[in-house]
Amino acid sequence: MNSYEDAISAKYNELIECSATAMSTVDKVSIKLAFDIASDIYRETTTADGRPFILYNLDIAIIAVREIGLGPTSAICALLHGIDQKTQYSIKNIERDFGEHVAEIIRGFNSISEFQTERISYHSEAFRTMFLSMIDDMRVILIRLAHRLNDLRHIDILGDNRDRFLNEVKYLYIPIAHRLGLYNVKSEFEERVMKFEQPDIFNEIRSKIQQTKSKQEVYIQDFMRPIERELLANKYKFEIKWRTKSVASIWAKMNRQNVSFEEVYDLFAIRIIINSKLKKEKENCWKVYSHITNIYTPNPKRLRDWISTPKASGYESLHSTVMGPNNKWIEVQIRTIRMDDDAEKGRAAHWQYKGVMKKKDTEDWLSQVRDILENPDQIYHDRSYKSNGEKHKESVFVFTPLGDLKQLPMGSTVLDFAFGIHTDIGSKCSGARVNNKVVPIRYVLKNGDKIDILTSKNQIPKLDWLSFVNTDKARTRIRRHVKEEKYKEADIGKSLLFRKLKNWKIKSNDDIISFLVKHYKLEASIDFYYLVATEKIDLTDIKSLLQKFVETDVNTKIKESVETVSQQKEKKVNTGNRDILYIGDNLKNIDYRMAKCCNPIQGDNVFGFITTLGGITIHRDNCPNAKRLKEKYEYRVLDIKWIASGEGSLSKANLRISGEDELGVVGAISKVISDDLRVNMHSINFQTSGNKFIGNVSVSVKDHDHLLQLIHKINKVKGVNKVVRAK
Repeated sequence: MNSYEDAISAKYNELIECSATAMSTVDKVSIKLAFDIASDIYRETTTADGRPFILYNLDIAIIAVREIGLGPTSAICALLHGIDQKTQYSIKNIERDFGEHVAEIIRGFNSISEFQTERISYHSEAFRTMFLSMIDDMRVILIRLAHRLNDLRHIDILGDNRDRFLNEVKYLYIPIAHRLGLYNVKSEFEERVMKFEQPDIFNEIRSKIQQTKSKQEVYIQDFMRPIERELLANKYKFEIKWRTKSVASIWAKMNRQNVSFEEVYDLFAIRIIINSKLKKEKENCWKVYSHITNIYTPNPKRLRDWISTPKASGYESLHSTVMGPNNKWIEVQIRTIRMDDDAEKGRAAHWQYKGVMKKKDTEDWLSQVRDILENPDQIYHDRSYKSNGEKHKESVFVFTPLGDLKQLPMGSTVLDFAFGIHTDIGSKCSGARVNNKVVPIRYVLKNGDKIDILTSKNQIPKLDWLSFVNTDKARTRIRRHVKEEKYKEADIGKSLLFRKLKNWKIKSNDDIISFLVKHYKLEASIDFYYLVATEKIDLTDIKSLLQKFVETDVNTKIKESVETVSQQKEKKVNTGNRDILYIGDNLKNIDYRMAKCCNPIQGDNVFGFITTLGGITIHRDNCPNAKRLKEKYEYRVLDIKWIASGEGSLSKANLRISGEDELGVVGAISKVISDDLRVNMHSINFQTSGNKFIGNVSVSVKDHDHLLQLIHKINKVKGVNKVVRAK
């Protein structure tokens, strides 16, 4: 190791001297302490090529400070990262010796180092979003970039991790470097990846660039000279820049355009940047374009006007391809100083950092990051690295056991994740192993969790699950299952009740059921049957109630009601007393009709309204006109009771059905109506909009319960989301 002492000392001095601004004595002392701690811990550790490991960390620190523009805090983190995971020198020790900022950065660095990235190529955009959402301090990403850049510079020592690191660089770090405006780092990443994956092509293109470099410089000078004279003559203040494009970008263009190296006409980029007032930017850019095209012939098909219509990213520039000397096509970019600053520094308005920040917050935050990178004297202000939206994350990113990435709303639980995979898995979910630790279904997911769902054959969805799930899919599936279970239980309860009625020698009819529903203050018979099945209502109590009910002479009530109504037809309606009218098919002498505004059917909760002509109109209790009629004409309102109708009696009802426009859904609905329940359809009409449909169906049913059964059956058809009774 002694032979490396000089190299280590030289690297340490390089780190101290590479900062763009002079480090304070306090900073140097802190860096020296970090260096001494790391040197002591790694004194027996070497990399695969036999070099002392401390040299590797020094290289990362130098990249972070010199090439990315970070400061002393990041240098300390680069020297110490990972130490707490390998030794007894813990995060608490780091916080004690170097403060909470260093500890926070190293903690964040450790968390992203633990991510599984084997399937990154399939989920690159989502993974980048999750990656960023995990990080509160921007320096975590920047140090990570420095780390990966150093890995690629020493790619031979990566061993079996080489392919995984290359994938991370391609799908994660290159896009992030581009979005942060670290274009030099991005270009080096691209070139080093290409150099390893396609060495022959890389070396061939680089060789051709070197061979033509001197000719290119002469050609560019010849091309620009007449443009410079023209612009100076017209008193423009301007600057002309040019650079040769990277090997990776040239290779990408060759593939995209399917051309050889010699046919790539824009091996270099020429940019004309003019000094212009804001109000005259467009005008001046087009004037410069006019001067250039007076000198060189343009290709109209290659004109790109991103001044009048900027790109989605906010990029503004005027691109034109012109025929230069020796009949070579040259691309010229024309923009103002402001446009060039925006293009170089980046417009972050359309990149929502962490997916939650507002446009202004995003711009402000990324502008701070870029200012820090370009002005190292601002490095020491720790708050500049913070995201103002750190407490307002909208999504959580988690992994399946195979490493697939899933994005869920923040606050989602294990149960949300299970239903997100499959309805059956959600319905049978009994818990999960999260990061190899068993947790309950209520466990709230955190970014980076790896989740393995546990299921049980005996598990079924419960109503209380709705209190802690956070996704629409989970809520919908739970409600549907609970509703289906309720209908199943109600069928059992109905059968049980009717058997008991037969044993008690009580004839079942709608009056009896309506009486029981009303007595227990329920909304519908299905609720009553469900309570019977689940033993929430005692059958002994029901027997006692019904014995009292059947003692009443129903026929007498019917006779009295008929006489009352007949008298009301002959007299002026002037009484406030409420009469009960029993209606059914056998009362042909009563002048009543069903209101068209709500179309009541047998078994509906209804009331009667005496018209000015003496007839009676039957309305449903939830009719749109019910409230007005009862409040304004209370003395003309009758209580209505149904008398059981004959077997052949049918009533017309209208249904509105909505859902997903899947293949065969209309046929399936028609089959349920016509074949399964043998219900007669009067009309059917379906309309689609996008992938949704809305249908109106008119049917004939026996009574209210028959209609509820039909609605339940249609609701179970795949693709149907909602079935409601229409007017």
